[in-house]
Amino acid sequence: MKAPATDQKLRGGYYTPAQIARFLADWAITTSTETVLEPSCGDGNILAAAAEVLLERGMKPADIAQAVSGIEIDKVEASKATTRLSCLGIPASSSIRVGDFFAYCEDHLLSGERFDAAIGNPPFIRYQSFLEVQRAIAFRLMKHAGMRPTRLMNAWVPFVVATTLLLNPHGGRLAMVVPAELMQVSYTAELRRFLVDSYSRITLITFRKLVFSDIQQEVVLLLGERDGKEHAGIRTIELTDLNDLSGFEHQEFAASQLKEMDHSSEKWTQYYLDACELDLLRSLRTHPSLTPAQKVLGVDVGIVTGLNDFFVMSEEKAKAHNLLEYTIPIVTRSAHLPGIQFRQEDLIANTAKQLPARLLTLPDVQRDQLPDAARNYILMGERLGSHQGYKCRIRKNWYVVPSIWVPDAFMLRQIHGFPKLILNLTEATSTDTIHRVRFDSKPLGQMIVAAFHNSLTFASTEVMGRSYGGGVLELEPNEADGLPLPLLNADRLDIAYLSTLALSGDIEAILDITDRILLVEGLGLSKQDVVRLRMVWHKLRNRRINRNHNTNEK
Repeated sequence: MKAPATDQKLRGGYYTPAQIARFLADWAITTSTETVLEPSCGDGNILAAAAEVLLERGMKPADIAQAVSGIEIDKVEASKATTRLSCLGIPASSSIRVGDFFAYCEDHLLSGERFDAAIGNPPFIRYQSFLEVQRAIAFRLMKHAGMRPTRLMNAWVPFVVATTLLLNPHGGRLAMVVPAELMQVSYTAELRRFLVDSYSRITLITFRKLVFSDIQQEVVLLLGERDGKEHAGIRTIELTDLNDLSGFEHQEFAASQLKEMDHSSEKWTQYYLDACELDLLRSLRTHPSLTPAQKVLGVDVGIVTGLNDFFVMSEEKAKAHNLLEYTIPIVTRSAHLPGIQFRQEDLIANTAKQLPARLLTLPDVQRDQLPDAARNYILMGERLGSHQGYKCRIRKNWYVVPSIWVPDAFMLRQIHGFPKLILNLTEATSTDTIHRVRFDSKPLGQMIVAAFHNSLTFASTEVMGRSYGGGVLELEPNEADGLPLPLLNADRLDIAYLSTLALSGDIEAILDITDRILLVEGLGLSKQDVVRLRMVWHKLRNRRINRNHNTNEK
């Protein structure tokens, strides 16, 4: 059974390592006379770092008490922050405010008070735990900023927006710890556009290793600068761990190459690329001979059974329960799709290995109308509690799986080595670990599958998908819809030969063929541009695959 969420988890209160707190304060505070906001100060470690910086720069303790403002909703944590400032000789009674930050922000927007610097680690509260009274104010603030909030939004998003609203428009600096989701998920798209419109320069510092010891959450240091002038650009800096951060000189920012910020809601994964690579990808968006995937195919999730252990079985198990005639073939893992064609012999091989390759498809009737074998299996499942899961519980007949259909092709949802679109030459379907694909024109399916495997589409997959850790790229149907497909000359590709190469794992040989026929001869790209596209794919793929998620020892 899943352990109940702790108070800390419900509050999203995971506190910032000292090295990060000091780094953010050093960067955000540029003079000895600045006002500083910490919108979710917790036990005060970031606020104390800000106070230390101000002390070192000559501000008196009594003045610091007036210059820094920390907001904390939890009284116990607020008292810890007060004690921490008191240990620095700072009278904290006027520095720490107990209450909801969104309410505080709404009041201060009316008063006109603005801050020179904002430093923080906003709480990572999922929508289920985001209190309605807080959410209502947060939504008002986001609408004030011209945004359209949704109830699926994590609380850290409006924290960043509200904090930005309280910053001095001429010289204000934002330094925050935020989830890496900022760079790559759809629900933060509007936030990315808001940040680009709100800051003159943006710096994103990422880490190859996890820097929070108590959560498996990849984070980004978001540094935003306002100078009231035109937008200068965005840059990404990737460090290994906190040891690199503590030795990192802020002056290095000035030497970094700024990239032009895109004012759309595009994912920021693209900013790991250099300016030439970015320009190439952007120039290809409007190429008249490229076809968005959604124009020729539809991508849908695989079958959600509600409990694979009950509904998905090996052929041996199906026979043992006398249920084989009530099953159909199914694919449950990407490793069970070896080439880029899934043939009958591949299905037979999976079955022979006693893989879970059969899906239970009982007719949608009352159980007393089912044969004895089916009723006995259902009763066994109920004794094990199989019917109590949410997906099963909401069905009319819990043992009947909905939305069963056989796709024209499969598309990998979770990608490790390289993306794949696999032509389905069987009557198999798939679980939701693999996407199901329908072609608008089935006769063109073979050509589309072959054309999918090229350096431009691969590079675009890395940019449009998202990586949550462990080296795996996840591609959702709406992201797959926008992938560019070069279909000119695709009829010249030999899918059987390409599938043989895929079976041997020689993806580079596949790309050598498809890039020449589709990108050089079809689109008219130079060989140099094609090499650059291949390098983009290599760079982004290798970055996620080579990430080391060992946490730092404390």
